[in-house]
Amino acid sequence: MRILIADDDLTTRTTLKAVLQKCGHEVVEARDGTEAWAELQRPDAPRVAVLDWLMPGLDGREICRRVRAGDQDHAAYLILLTVCGGKKDVCAGLHAGADDYISKPFDPVELAARVEVGRRVIGLQEGLAAKLRELREALDHIKTLHGILPICANCKKIRDDKGYWSQVEAYVSAHSEAVFSHGICPECMGKCYPEYAGEAGEVSKGAEGT
Repeated sequence: MRILIADDDLTTRTTLKAVLQKCGHEVVEARDGTEAWAELQRPDAPRVAVLDWLMPGLDGREICRRVRAGDQDHAAYLILLTVCGGKKDVCAGLHAGADDYISKPFDPVELAARVEVGRRVIGLQEGLAAKLRELREALDHIKTLHGILPICANCKKIRDDKGYWSQVEAYVSAHSEAVFSHGICPECMGKCYPEYAGEAGEVSKGAEGT
């Protein structure tokens, strides 16, 4: 996974990079908040970011606020790196939009574990987003009939939104997933084909008996 690390201290960046690369991650570095924000704005932005709370340009908390105010479909998992370990400061960071925090000086094992949590969360989010896209595509293909349909009392044709009149089966086929199979009811059989009406009636009664 590509991970952004943002810290104005070279030693901290070097240590962070070494730990994350050892875990098999690709690291993108930013020397201050302005560079970090620019990286997070890119179409291929890293999905996990480790941000120093205090750094020039934009601080870590402000970056969290901006990320959360943006496109949540591709939001990053944000970890604040801070020397401010008090509950008040931690709560302030989480309220700003951070997902997690690590206190300085950080423990490499803890860092790797918290980044792994972020990787799993991003994986779950991407899986959910894919399912939602599939659902939207499926819904786009579903056609439904709704509202009041103007229908001729005599010929039973239906008037569409453009004012054209269509046969019922043509209209329903165009606005739903229904497929028609045609037949002749006993009443119409008697009117149109009286010579076969008796046979049709016997067949109908036999079908009802079974």
